[in-house]
Amino acid sequence: MQPSHENVCAVVAVIEQESSFQVDPVVPGLGAIARREIDSRAQRAHLPAGLVRGVLGFRSPDGRTYGERIDRARTEKDLSDIYEDFIAGVPLGRTLFDAKNPIRTRGPMQVNVAFANEFAAASPYPYPVKRSIPDELFSRRGSIYFGVAHLLDYRAPYDDYIFRFADYNAGQYSSRNAAFQHALTVASGIALDEDGALLPAAAGDGPGATELAVRAVGARIALSEASIHAALKLGKSQSFERSVLYVSIFEIADRMSAAPLPRALLPTIVLQGPKIKRRLTTAWYARRVDERFKGCLRR
Repeated sequence: MQPSHENVCAVVAVIEQESSFQVDPVVPGLGAIARREIDSRAQRAHLPAGLVRGVLGFRSPDGRTYGERIDRARTEKDLSDIYEDFIAGVPLGRTLFDAKNPIRTRGPMQVNVAFANEFAAASPYPYPVKRSIPDELFSRRGSIYFGVAHLLDYRAPYDDYIFRFADYNAGQYSSRNAAFQHALTVASGIALDEDGALLPAAAGDGPGATELAVRAVGARIALSEASIHAALKLGKSQSFERSVLYVSIFEIADRMSAAPLPRALLPTIVLQGPKIKRRLTTAWYARRVDERFKGCLRR
């Protein structure tokens, strides 16, 4: 990663979009949002409302009840601290719930906790860690360190930063994978969602739509079902582009099209989450950040 004008402006644009340069941005109505989410999760888990109210009435280490702290929460770090205090006070809480903190994106770049943990495991974090890698994301240094890594520290076949901005929202290589799904639609005649997800999120769900579409053209690419699945598992790495599957599908689709197909497309994903109050998409996000990026370059 070079400290070029483009790379610096790309990082600035993401920070501006995610947090308006606030280290721990205030979320309007966060307490009410958290309450609704707690109620929703309790219903899905078939937990009685009275039980939930009773648990939230317990006193936390600072003397207030957990419910009072939730109602007064203003930032995501407030909620994360409440959760950490709660599991620390419950028998086996750390063992059972340590990985279930609901605050999954953090800090001025809103970095995903899972990405930060994976990146730190592969490339050790070069600064002192006070509590944990997830907690580092609430700091300016930690969030920007891992945010820059998520945005820029991977090789992708993109000629435009807008696809990196889409990947920042949807996951690295999502724009490349969406283009692959588009090519696969052309090659197989099976319409696919171009969401960049080549395999189902849960490993035990069986083959997804993308994998089944590849199997439909399996005879033309001479790959076994096991080989197809193994190639799709490379979807979060650069090596997928060198796989026989990727090359073969694009060769077929390019021959069937009037011109070579794009190698990157904005994924078609509708964004969801407790804080989202209107219909937003990954494409919307990428275009918004791209506008900020170009404004930064002009300045």
